[in-house]
Amino acid sequence: MNYLMLSVGRRAELLKDFKKSLPSEAKLIATDCSPYAPALYFADKQYIVPSITDESYIRCILDICKKENVKVVTTFIDPEIEILSNNRELFKNVGVEVLAPYEETAKLCFDKFLMFKFCKNHGIPTVQTYGSIAEFDKARENKEINFPVFVKPRNGSGSVGARKITDYATLKKAVEEDPSLIIQELMVGIDLDADVYIDTITHEAITAFSKRKIETRIGGASKTISFKDPELFALIRRVCEVLKFNGPVDMDFFYKGGRYYLSEVNPRFGGAYLHAYGAGVDFIKLIEKNLHGEANVPEFGNYDDGVVMMMYDSVVIKKDRKSVV
Repeated sequence: MNYLMLSVGRRAELLKDFKKSLPSEAKLIATDCSPYAPALYFADKQYIVPSITDESYIRCILDICKKENVKVVTTFIDPEIEILSNNRELFKNVGVEVLAPYEETAKLCFDKFLMFKFCKNHGIPTVQTYGSIAEFDKARENKEINFPVFVKPRNGSGSVGARKITDYATLKKAVEEDPSLIIQELMVGIDLDADVYIDTITHEAITAFSKRKIETRIGGASKTISFKDPELFALIRRVCEVLKFNGPVDMDFFYKGGRYYLSEVNPRFGGAYLHAYGAGVDFIKLIEKNLHGEANVPEFGNYDDGVVMMMYDSVVIKKDRKSVV
């Protein structure tokens, strides 16, 4: 059963982990729109493909699936998740499992204000969010919120455009310059996340690996330490009951005042999934079992507390690209 990883970019370490866990007969196929994506060269075969916005893109990916006997496909970038979700039936018709959420959930994950309203309606504790400065003004008049606040693009990813704002004049100017910004309560608490696997057969949350962030950079956490808390695991299961995921999910939380709050959901392998894998929480084996028609048994907390991950930079040196299709 061959795997297709789309838009692999710099995620070389994740491909290395896949190679370690895949059965010897399975091949790892990788794509990117740039031949200079270093992760490409850790796959068994590489394809340079059109941009995800190109009208020929899905046709190209389906052709690769058929040519390479691919049985499962996923992406490492947020903008492609909805594309996969929207074309799930086309992949199903050629025998390929799409590791991406179903359509309505995919839309919610990439509209932070809609996700906030969904969570509030379903009783999931989340970060207080305002979709406009008028909403914020009303809440401020009612003394429900005050400065400092946090703003971020409604549809953004990778922390681009996200920042703390301490006064009204700066906030008003920021929203005027970028009307897509949402305004959030500034969460002063413990910043953490969890790598979660949702079974593709039962659609249940099967396992989660939770970690506190020690250091972050643009795109995610670079230093983390593992911990376990049944209260957080219960919240994760609740989130997965009301949203329809399929495969790996990265969830961000804050812990404040003795309570967990859902911050964001990224329905793909998170940048710090490497920590989970290194601590023995192997999603690749869970995927393999699902591909063979077997449901996984839920197992939360099967790892050690206090395991630290520290990311570092590395390089790929390539003399030629003859092996790239």
